[in-house]
Amino acid sequence: MQRTESPSGSARIRLDQPRTGRPGLISLPAYDPEAFGQLSERIARFLGTGRFIVWMTVVVLVWVVWNTLLPDSVHFDDYPFIFLTLMLSLQASYAAPLILLAQNRQADRDRVNMEQDRARSDRNIADTEYLTREVAALRQGLGEVATRDFLRSELQGLLKELDERRGAPEVL
Repeated sequence: MQRTESPSGSARIRLDQPRTGRPGLISLPAYDPEAFGQLSERIARFLGTGRFIVWMTVVVLVWVVWNTLLPDSVHFDDYPFIFLTLMLSLQASYAAPLILLAQNRQADRDRVNMEQDRARSDRNIADTEYLTREVAALRQGLGEVATRDFLRSELQGLLKELDERRGAPEVL
């Protein structure tokens, strides 16, 4: 809520506008959702590769070897490897939402692409129907136009008729 000065000089709270923040409480840091989304996509792409699996396997093997084969004085996580389990659970708890965020962003891009493809397909169908109508109109128009063969046959018919008239005696 915003404060405005009243004519009497006292500050009054406006109820028709939302609060922008509470001055007494700690405000959370602002972040760019697009940059965060891009980072999550990069992480999700990495988590889905063979390189990640190899690195994760190496880390787990080094962890287990360190805590079993080296002297007891350097062990930091003994046999049931509870700390390793905690670290793997922590990694999984962060990986799952990041992967879901990346999938949601990809689904949004796919939806936009599908809408664009559908619009392009609709335009192609409309263009094809227009061209089909135009070709049909041309065919119909050509049906009414005299072709060269038609003119030849008509002229030959007239020539034969003239020849027949010349050959026959005129009757008066």
